[in-house]
Amino acid sequence: MMAPLGVAVLASVTPVGTTATGFQIPSELTFANYQAAWERGNFVLAFANSTFVALAVTAAQIFTSALAGYALARLKFRGRQALILLVLATLVIPFQLLVIPVFLILKWGHLLNTYASLILPSAASGFGIFLLRQFFMTIPIELEQAAMLDGANRWQVLWRVMLPLSRPALVTLFLFTFIGEWNDLFKPLIFTTRPELRTVQLALAEFQEQFTNSWQLLMAAVVISTVPIVLLFLLGQKQFIQGVANTGIKE
Repeated sequence: MMAPLGVAVLASVTPVGTTATGFQIPSELTFANYQAAWERGNFVLAFANSTFVALAVTAAQIFTSALAGYALARLKFRGRQALILLVLATLVIPFQLLVIPVFLILKWGHLLNTYASLILPSAASGFGIFLLRQFFMTIPIELEQAAMLDGANRWQVLWRVMLPLSRPALVTLFLFTFIGEWNDLFKPLIFTTRPELRTVQLALAEFQEQFTNSWQLLMAAVVISTVPIVLLFLLGQKQFIQGVANTGIKE
């Protein structure tokens, strides 16, 4: 798993005009490739767009998943099990199969070539709903009952009791969603054509077309686009592991 990343890093610090083969450390190391790739690829705007879109989608998914997950975990209503199965069924449908109706909806709403076209199609997630539902079910219901005895309503129970106790699950959902949106090439490629809306992955694809013969610059661009995700995961790995381990456990 680490081999391709290692090769990319070694190639990115190899001077232009020389060849790096496999894990052979070049005789001369240079970091000028990173500056050249950053400037030629215009990654400043791409990083800003990807960060904004990823954070907006992540916030929307956490909000919608918290509401739906709590309702499916605690509220009793007719058709709840059927609704849970319907949410799970959405997990087996690839987004590529829905791209035409989504495209038509965005076109009808005059949302193509806007940030909304990159955010709204992913604002809700069946995975996020199921993840938070399973985690909410591990929290003792006595805590909710105690809060209600103190006068709290359902909204206050969710925002002041359930969500603070669900930090591992929220961090897990944040990481999955943010990384997925950061690495997404499909939506920007289909729903946008304006250069000012291009994201990191779209900029990387365009960079690859321009510098196909310069592997050093291309690998430097790959490392640049990967570093934020690696740092993000390292910062949240403890909560991520705890969230994955605890989800689905119910007394």
